[in-house]
Amino acid sequence: MSSALRGARRIVVKVGSSLVTNEGRGVDAEAIANWCRQLAALAADGRELIMVSSGAIAEGMKRLGWTTRPKELHELQAAAAVGQMGLAQMYETKLREQGMGSAQVLLTHADLADRERYLNARSTLLTLLQHRVLPVINENDTVVNDEIKFGDNDTLGALVANLVEADALIILTDQRGLYSADPRKDPQARFIDQAQAGTPELEQMAGGAGSSLGRGGMITKILAAKRAAGSGANTVIAWGREPDVLLRLAAGEAIGTALLASTPKLAARKQWMADHLQLRGAVLVDAGAAAKLQGEGKSLLSIGVQEVQGDFQRGDVIAVRDGAGVELARGLTNYSSAEARLIARKPSSEIERVLGYVAEHELIHRDNLILLS
Repeated sequence: MSSALRGARRIVVKVGSSLVTNEGRGVDAEAIANWCRQLAALAADGRELIMVSSGAIAEGMKRLGWTTRPKELHELQAAAAVGQMGLAQMYETKLREQGMGSAQVLLTHADLADRERYLNARSTLLTLLQHRVLPVINENDTVVNDEIKFGDNDTLGALVANLVEADALIILTDQRGLYSADPRKDPQARFIDQAQAGTPELEQMAGGAGSSLGRGGMITKILAAKRAAGSGANTVIAWGREPDVLLRLAAGEAIGTALLASTPKLAARKQWMADHLQLRGAVLVDAGAAAKLQGEGKSLLSIGVQEVQGDFQRGDVIAVRDGAGVELARGLTNYSSAEARLIARKPSSEIERVLGYVAEHELIHRDNLILLS
């Protein structure tokens, strides 16, 4: 298990409602301060951190004086709106005490299902990380309905790990980790310290709902680990009140349950782009651009594009071909085909003059591009 997180540079940390709100008593300032201290220490060590935090509805319930979780959607959304204020304020305060900036990011499933909004969300999060600002992400419960909900923040944590290509997902919960059965009901339940994410037996072991405050249970965490593994991220499920849990995990200590990805991150990314996405179009590049891509691992700039083929939108996967039509790479385009035709053969400095705005300075950023030959 020591290898699960030791080399992880980009880490998504998810904390549940019961931990964040001290079993519904309200936002737990001491707990959040403790996590923020650890996050700041990891950031100082060169790690990139993203926090996915539950707790808005539970905090809103407390502020509104409600003792049981409402069932009506409008009441849940009202509680989320009230509670999100306190949750964001607490993270901002405790991170600033550690010399770190913070940013509130509220997402819905539609933000990640739509290819353009997906790319926008990814660009925003990566920009925040570059500026040493820690994003604190929650589902936008105030506006979502059942059709567009992630369902739980374990799923959201995994999707964020996929979105930013994290090395690891840490799920902090009110249990030590994963057992072969519910330890509260079965004294013979066996603790699982390590397994491969996506193993069917894991889903059979877990089940049942979580606390009255949250929506998940151990099954949602197992499914989240499976989803995170799809982009090559390892997952650790651990008790959130374990002393210095984040620091010790990052140092390679065996805490909780490690669910390991079977495919390394870069290989998973390449396989995803190469095999599982339908190409919407292509660009033909000159020899100079081809050399920059293949020899130096650079981004694709508009000035190197000689021809644009097909009809595609921002966020689509397109092929990058040389003058002979040989496919060199694939990547997520920052511009539509119509826009790409206008800025082809022009330097990045001319994009705003031609289009009236700049989405990105690159046609395809190197982080969104994989080489095929």
